[in-house]
Amino acid sequence: MNIAGGFRSFTAAADAPDLGTRSLVHLRDFLSREWRVIALATALSLAIGAAYVATAPRKYTAQTDMIIDTKKITWTHSDMSAETRTVDDATVETELETTRSERVATNVVRQLNLTQDPEFVGSGHGIKARILALFRRGPEQTPSNDELMRRALSVIKENLRVTRLGRSYVEQITYTSLDPEKAAKIANTFAEAYIEDQLQAKYEQTRRASEWLEKRIGELRQQASDAYKAVQDFKAENSIIIGVDGKLASDVELDQLGIALAKARADTSQAKAKLERIQRVLEQRPNNTDDFSIPDPVVTDALSSPVITKLRQQFLDDQNKQAEWSAKYGATHIAVKNLRAEMAALQNSIWDEISRIAESYKSELQIAKSQEEAIDKRMLEVFQKSGATRQAQVRLRELETGANTYRGIYETFLSRFTQSVQQQSFPSTEARVVTDAPVPRAPSSPKIAITLAFAALCGLGLGVMSAIAREQLLNRQIHTRDQLEKLLGTSCLAVLPAISKPIGKAWGKNSNALTQISEAPPFSATAEALRYIKVAIDLHPAGAKVIGITSALPGEGKTTIAAAFAAFLAKAGARTLLIDADLRRSSLSRVLGHNDGPGLINIIGDGLDFADVVVADPKFKFDVLPSPSALRAPNSADTLNAPAMRNLLKKAAGYYDYVICDLPSVLPVVDVKATAHLFDAFVLVVEWGNTSTNEILNAVRSSPLVSERLLGAVLNKADETFMHRFEGHSDRRYAYYMEEVTGADEISATARN
Repeated sequence: MNIAGGFRSFTAAADAPDLGTRSLVHLRDFLSREWRVIALATALSLAIGAAYVATAPRKYTAQTDMIIDTKKITWTHSDMSAETRTVDDATVETELETTRSERVATNVVRQLNLTQDPEFVGSGHGIKARILALFRRGPEQTPSNDELMRRALSVIKENLRVTRLGRSYVEQITYTSLDPEKAAKIANTFAEAYIEDQLQAKYEQTRRASEWLEKRIGELRQQASDAYKAVQDFKAENSIIIGVDGKLASDVELDQLGIALAKARADTSQAKAKLERIQRVLEQRPNNTDDFSIPDPVVTDALSSPVITKLRQQFLDDQNKQAEWSAKYGATHIAVKNLRAEMAALQNSIWDEISRIAESYKSELQIAKSQEEAIDKRMLEVFQKSGATRQAQVRLRELETGANTYRGIYETFLSRFTQSVQQQSFPSTEARVVTDAPVPRAPSSPKIAITLAFAALCGLGLGVMSAIAREQLLNRQIHTRDQLEKLLGTSCLAVLPAISKPIGKAWGKNSNALTQISEAPPFSATAEALRYIKVAIDLHPAGAKVIGITSALPGEGKTTIAAAFAAFLAKAGARTLLIDADLRRSSLSRVLGHNDGPGLINIIGDGLDFADVVVADPKFKFDVLPSPSALRAPNSADTLNAPAMRNLLKKAAGYYDYVICDLPSVLPVVDVKATAHLFDAFVLVVEWGNTSTNEILNAVRSSPLVSERLLGAVLNKADETFMHRFEGHSDRRYAYYMEEVTGADEISATARN
């Protein structure tokens, strides 16, 4: 169970299609089928784009770069001593709108006298203007000056572009015209007109500000004088003495005492810390004389004294000797004992020196505390004495602040008044032209490369959409094996290519097609297709012998397929009977030339013997049961459903290897539906690219027996080249077996393999 299940899982995984690969393959197949439609649409779009480029008027664009005026006179701003301030984006956009405003444009029109220029006041050169000119009748009335101005402003607004260069204060003024020199002249004039407009605006602004300032200065002068007099009177009443730096004497002393107190407290903290550190070292002094340990020099900076350093070095040297002599002479040797006594003396000396240093640290701590207490006491005395003075100083600061404020405002307004008088006589602006517009050498419109690229993209898009629409329309017909198999849920037994159609009657066409199919080489694709049909019949589980060949509609080639397949079976040595069961139109009998004698109707209606009616075809080597064209049954369904027909088919199945019946089409008549129970299997012939999917489905669903006993379908009259584009795969490997090769060729091919 597990092995079988694993094998099925492996098989399913191996058969699972790679979606990405299938998508690429479908795309390739789609392009291989529809590249002509896409190419045609692209070519037509490019032709339209080229026609537009050839007929559109040439326009030239000139550009001027100008730094806009970012200085604004705002008299209510708190910092009136500086004009330069950060300008936000809204201010810059305002200046851009000012540049393209109607006021500036009107000045440009007047300076260049554009109301007399046909380009600005004429009918225009665009396609729309040309079309309107064709329908205009009668003489044109002379426009007024206002109308001329409106026309000129409209043209300027249409061709003017004012943009900001990035996040900078540089604006680009571009103008497009039919004349390159005129485009450059208008762009430069716009920059000059903007600067003149700014100068005029500043002149008016400074003039109005000067009138207001002159009145305000008188009021501020009196207020500043009164505030200064109040400050001086308060100082005299409270005996306030201000030092050089503007501070009271008591405040200066307090500042100095504060600095000294901070230093004294720092010295006290430092002395206390040093004493605590050396006391912790002294706590490490050993009580046992045999314990030779000295303080670590890293513990405190006090141990870095020269005396301790010298004693410690001597102690370490003796310690090394003691270890060496003990190992050499023994621990009880007199020299070792003397050396140990010397080390004990050195150890006591080191600890005594540390104790002396600790006593000096205690003295330093006491001195620092005394200084701190003295400074603190003096600060308290000074602070108490200056309390009243500080209270008076608060009021003095208020008076001084008011006096300084009035004085500052007065000086600022006086300075502004002076500046406004100067600006009124000579106003200035920061706006200036950075780059004058040169005369353009090449036209800016139409853009040939962009236009053609856009036309190509539009054509490509239109071509793809047309191709998709065409694919959807083509999907209503059958073009590939997969389409037919998915539609019917059964196999596509064979695909027969379209046969050349000579000029003549219908039976002549069928005869020519029958000849070409029946005489196809044994290794050809046509012979292989017929071989597929034979194998499908031979592998039928019920051993089908009576095969009905039909189609959904007339003209799909069922008669030719039936006759060609019978000829193929007879050529293979099988006993084959071909019955013309299409009693409405005896096409098969006419094609084979057996439509004049007795036939199927005579057996059923007149009771003729089967052997008297069957004809042996001398050309194709199969037996034929024809249907005379002179006799047409009024009710063919009842005729075919008669007991004699059932006996006939049973007798033929016992004698022949294959009984092939050419049946009528399913949809036009009811014959196949009525006689479906008489046949072991059905083969449905579908005309390639002609029969719709709905018609095929209706034909199969017309009878449950037809659907149940449907052996497969044959795709007839296929355009192999077009079909290969739809199927999306190469037939190179299939063609390998379709060619007749000589023995030498076969040997060489085997050697290569």
